[in-house]
Amino acid sequence: MRRTTPRAAFHQVMGILATTGLLAAGVLTTAGPARAADPVFTLGGPAETALHPYPETGSPQKARLGITLTNPSGDEENGVFRGEYTVRLDLGKLAGVADVSFGEDGADCARTGTVAVCRGHGLRPGTSTVAGLEVGAAEGSAEGDSGTIEVTAEAEGATFRPFTARVTVGGADLSMRRLPLRTELKPGDSQPVAVTFTNHGTRAARGVLLTLRHTRGLAFTQRYQNCEYSGDEGGLGSPGAWTTVLCAFPGSYEPGATYTLDEPPVLRAGRHALYDTLRYRIDEDGTGARAAQRAGARSVPGTGATLALRRAPAVRAADLEPDDNQQEADFRTANTADLAAHGDRAAGRAGDTVDVTLGLRNRGPAWIGHLRSGEPVATVDFTVPPGSYVVSRPDGCRGVTAAGGYRENQERAPRYFCSTPVSLLENADLALPFRLRIVTANPGATGAVVVRNIQLQAPELPFDPKPANNRAYVELNGEDSGEAGGTGSGSGSGSGSGGTAATGGSGSTSAAGSGGSASSSGTGGTSGTPGTSGASSTSGTTGSGGALAATGTPALAASGAALAALLAGGVLVAAAGRRARR
Repeated sequence: MRRTTPRAAFHQVMGILATTGLLAAGVLTTAGPARAADPVFTLGGPAETALHPYPETGSPQKARLGITLTNPSGDEENGVFRGEYTVRLDLGKLAGVADVSFGEDGADCARTGTVAVCRGHGLRPGTSTVAGLEVGAAEGSAEGDSGTIEVTAEAEGATFRPFTARVTVGGADLSMRRLPLRTELKPGDSQPVAVTFTNHGTRAARGVLLTLRHTRGLAFTQRYQNCEYSGDEGGLGSPGAWTTVLCAFPGSYEPGATYTLDEPPVLRAGRHALYDTLRYRIDEDGTGARAAQRAGARSVPGTGATLALRRAPAVRAADLEPDDNQQEADFRTANTADLAAHGDRAAGRAGDTVDVTLGLRNRGPAWIGHLRSGEPVATVDFTVPPGSYVVSRPDGCRGVTAAGGYRENQERAPRYFCSTPVSLLENADLALPFRLRIVTANPGATGAVVVRNIQLQAPELPFDPKPANNRAYVELNGEDSGEAGGTGSGSGSGSGSGGTAATGGSGSTSAAGSGGSASSSGTGGTSGTPGTSGASSTSGTTGSGGALAATGTPALAASGAALAALLAGGVLVAAAGRRARR
């Protein structure tokens, strides 16, 4: 049996360490930042555009065709493409079919023969129009003539997906009739939605797709088997704020004919109704129309009766317009929504950092959605407890002066205005986590939490039946907060006169004295189906309240662990050698 001497064991360990160092270096090199792939942008626009035939007298009626570019990045700050790009439009296949000119959106476009070139600089996340075309039927063209526009683009450091737009002379033109719906309602009121449309086009529509899209306070009393149903937030910040109903009707819908629903569906205002909207739209059926109206939402089929269309006597309608396929109505239901403020409690010594969660709850019964104005439903007005200042606040909260005036410097503001989303579902809980630094540990220091209108000069909420519970408090070192300097629970509640006690969140703080180390953690979340959620957590805070940044990488941590294990193994080997030598 071969014996290992201490010197040999030492050299073996050092050899392993050297190899490990090379491996660690290799791992670190692999884990280093790699060059990001070129961004991929998508050209787009309407897949097919129908043109009115060339008239016997006068000028042809033109259609607008917008060419778009989509930057799919969701990062508004870092997702901007800052380079120059060139878009080329090949119009050669439209010869004899259509004439093309550039509108106001084509100021940066130049045409040479059958090719147009548009130049641009910078592309923000989202979809933007890069060229607006005005297209009319060419003289001598006939019904059914068709051609395409081939669109490509290029830029250094980017890739573009091409796009093809088809242009056809003649087509169906479906126009929706505006309905005389009652818009002042009470919960439980119902009325028929007798959708009626006319084909003002030059050819029959091969099947039609009816879209009924309504907000949360409205609902149809029956779900039809030839319709599919889906829900989405529709940009309102609340899941399920909108419901989309897509109903398919096969068959041929002739030019000049008017069609109506055989038995109109019944629309009812529910117990959550307050400010609501119904949109009703008709399109020629097809994969493009369905995809556009589904907008990526998952749908389920109805199981009731079949919704049917029948031909009706012709009705007088507006002139042909591309946007007359859709109508909509706004409803105001006699209802209320009770917004209640909630505060929090915490405790700590001077120099400690504590977490509190304040906010509001919508106790209903109505949901609230400011669809038209896009304004927040309300403002949460928070006054900081004396003897403390804010070191961390949620997005959407801005510091103001004590009187509520503009404040450029956001550090240590005495008061904060926090905007809600543009919609709040019934039972929504808006939690706003704040982190406070205690400067002087004043027993029972309180700051008000007020839920009010977005205008400071008119704080009343017109839909709120209980203004008394619009005020709560954040309390530091109160009687129920525990001994100052100990572990303070942030899961208490604070309410003003006539207010309600409500759980505001959770938080804990511990400190090791001035200049030592402290740690704090806290979370603020939501319950029900809120429009907003928040979370905040910090570990390893310094005595001055600043968070220590996490350093190193997983590879480095693994290398350190392996190094420690190898060193320990070397010591054991050496010790074994010494014992053997003895």
